[in-house]
Amino acid sequence: MLPLDFSAAHNIAGNAALLADSELAAVHKHLHTLDPKGHRFATVLRDTIDQLLNGEVTGRYDWKTLFKTEKTHAGTIVEINLQREFKFDDGVAMDYRIAGSDVDCKYSQQFGGWMIPPEARGHLCLLVWADDYKSRWSAGLLRIEDKWLNLGNNRDMKLTVKAEHRDKIAWLWRDAELPVNVLLHMNPRDRDAVFAHSSGQTRLNELFRLAERRRIGRNVVRTVAQQKDYMKRVRGNGGARSALRTEGFVIMGDYASHQKIARQLGLPAPGEGEFVSARVIQAKPHHTARPRVFLDDAWWVLAESGDPKEEGPLLPKHTVAPQ
Repeated sequence: MLPLDFSAAHNIAGNAALLADSELAAVHKHLHTLDPKGHRFATVLRDTIDQLLNGEVTGRYDWKTLFKTEKTHAGTIVEINLQREFKFDDGVAMDYRIAGSDVDCKYSQQFGGWMIPPEARGHLCLLVWADDYKSRWSAGLLRIEDKWLNLGNNRDMKLTVKAEHRDKIAWLWRDAELPVNVLLHMNPRDRDAVFAHSSGQTRLNELFRLAERRRIGRNVVRTVAQQKDYMKRVRGNGGARSALRTEGFVIMGDYASHQKIARQLGLPAPGEGEFVSARVIQAKPHHTARPRVFLDDAWWVLAESGDPKEEGPLLPKHTVAPQ
């Protein structure tokens, strides 16, 4: 899923920092130009959390299951992955050089928990927050000044932003939507049913059966399959598509033809690296109120719980999604 489209003007209206600090304003404008809707930023955060969970190897999907050392290094990995995505130059004294200014990057899974090093005083900080349980994230800029900070009482003398001064942050994106961690937010009974199977293929079949009509990211597939050839387990010719077709399921991927089918059925269209599964039945005269799509020489509608199971249609050949 993509983050909500909060415009810069809406998020930072009246923020005096943009008027008073030309360097901050220039960095803010540059970042917003690179990523107007926050799509790229949200993807980096989703991928970073998934990288830490390492579900393909560990089967983990919950931030709470990370080791303390993994959580400690989360900020560093966010910093690295943002630099890779946006190709920021190295900073002179801070992490990045953006629009001619040094910018430090600080991430926290707890809103307001950014740990600011003493050497960041006087510099711009990119403050990033993401919470997998709330499926929300934020990012903003702040010029670090002593009057905004709580004094450090830890060994590294790191500082935090006082709660009453968080309104000084010039937000780029505020409380935007983080792509959902489907396994984390599944009904626990359904999630247990998925992981009850010993076979990776059977687990994937159960996932697409129980988490239908939702975007399912590639990392979720990887975590459930726990196999190197996890993508093969989704496709036809023995994968979930062919296994579940007998029950009426179609599994749409990130191809233009599949995205169109999802929209016609009133489903969320799968984005890059995503899938959406749904059980369908051939349209009957009493299905006039249901959205429909023409596939395999017949009209199809979404099946409801009381509808009988019938073999589903074949999806069209793949075409590349438009960029």
